Amino acid sequence: MTTLELDHVGIGDEPGAALPTVSAVAGPGRPGIVAVETEQAPVLASLVAGGRMRPDRGRVLVDGHEDPAAVRRAFALVDTPGVAEPFPVMSCRRVVREELAYAGQRPSREHVDTVLDSLGIARFADTHVQRVPTEVRVRLLVELALLREGVTGLVVTSPERHGGAVEDWFAVVRDVALRGVTVLLVTSKAAAQTASALLATIPTPSEDQSPDDAARNDGDDPRLQEAS
Repeated sequence: MTTLELDHVGIGDEPGAALPTVSAVAGPGRPGIVAVETEQAPVLASLVAGGRMRPDRGRVLVDGHEDPAAVRRAFALVDTPGVAEPFPVMSCRRVVREELAYAGQRPSREHVDTVLDSLGIARFADTHVQRVPTEVRVRLLVELALLREGVTGLVVTSPERHGGAVEDWFAVVRDVALRGVTVLLVTSKAAAQTASALLATIPTPSEDQSPDDAARNDGDDPRLQEAS
C-alpha cells in the first residue's frame, strides 16, 4: 500500500508565491487534503503531487522516498483544470469511451454501458458531464482513472469548482480511500475545512485491516474490468 507525502513543497517566493508552501500526507484509508486558493495554485499543487512538476522547495515522497517516476506511474491526476479534465459538453458515455481506450480496454458500447451501470449512473449516460451532480462527476472520473494499469493513487483537483455540497462529493473520496486507494484532495480552503471535519469522523484503519475489509461502493464492481 502506498503513502504519498508533500513535505513543505512550494513554487515561487513568498509572499505571493504561485504555490505557497503546503504539506500533506495521504495513505490507504486516509485521504490527504491540500488547501490552496487562486486559480493557478490547485493546478500547480496537483502537478507537483502527481510527480509531473518539480517544486522549488520541499519534497514529494512516496513510501518515504523521493522517486518522481514512481509517483507518475502510481498516481493519476483527476479533473485537473487544463491538464486532465473532460470537455464540458462531452456526454458521460463519451467520457467513459475515451477513458476505456486510454486505459487500453476495448471501448465497445456494451462495455461502456456496463461501466455506467456498475457505477450506478446509467441515467446520466447522455448528459453533458458539466451538468451532472458533482459527486457523480467525481465518482465517474476517479473510477475511470483507476482502470489504468499501475494506478494505485489519485490526485483529485478542486471538485468544489463544480458546486454541490462538500459532504456529497467528499463521501466519494472517502469511500475510494477506504478501499485501499491513496487519494490526495486538492481543494479550496473553505472546502478543505469542511472536508477535514468530515475526515476526523473516519476511524483510523488498524494496521491489520486489509482494504478488503473496508467499506466498498459500486465502483469496485468487478464488471468494470473487461473480461479477457
